[in-house]
Amino acid sequence: MKLWGRATSSNVMKIIWLLEELGLAYERVDVGGPFGGTSTPQYRAMNPLGVVPSFEEDDFTLFESNVILRYLCNIHPNERYPTDPRTRATVESWMEFQQTALNRPQSVVFQGLIRTRPEQRDMAAIGAAVQEAGGIWSIIDGRLAAHPHVAGEAFSLADIAFGVHVHRWFNMDIARPDTPFLRAWYERLLERPAYRKHCAGPVV
Repeated sequence: MKLWGRATSSNVMKIIWLLEELGLAYERVDVGGPFGGTSTPQYRAMNPLGVVPSFEEDDFTLFESNVILRYLCNIHPNERYPTDPRTRATVESWMEFQQTALNRPQSVVFQGLIRTRPEQRDMAAIGAAVQEAGGIWSIIDGRLAAHPHVAGEAFSLADIAFGVHVHRWFNMDIARPDTPFLRAWYERLLERPAYRKHCAGPVV
């Protein structure tokens, strides 16, 4: 198995985290960001938008991080992706919620504060995105007030989908709403070696 993408990408972190938890052997190739390499015809054949990650296994390729997570659990069945249809659908609902509700505002905050020079930052847009992302995290906080994990009683792919972003959320210089259950969940994630090693490093 080969994973294409730089280790500082949150979407690549998801895949690394799962691969490490499952104990699977893989090769990772640095592409994207400062490494380039995503505009070549060869890469675009794997990933038509030229973003990361992409996944390759023999002559089979995939893109979209949450799809790659599901695929890995389908070929290596495990409790992180339950087989019961309703339980699985609940996991998938929260995975989709991460992509559709959190991705955009959190990306505006992260890109604006971490990867943009201070003199070029659009602070009004960043401030609005902080408010929007804070609302999403407050929803997750409410969910975690009732359940130990995002999708319910067990750790799942939904925790992986949100977990790579919550480290950044708690480690950026922003005004955050009070989310004690989210904080406690984040601290539990830090007890997982693969998360701590690959997802909880410097916010860059």
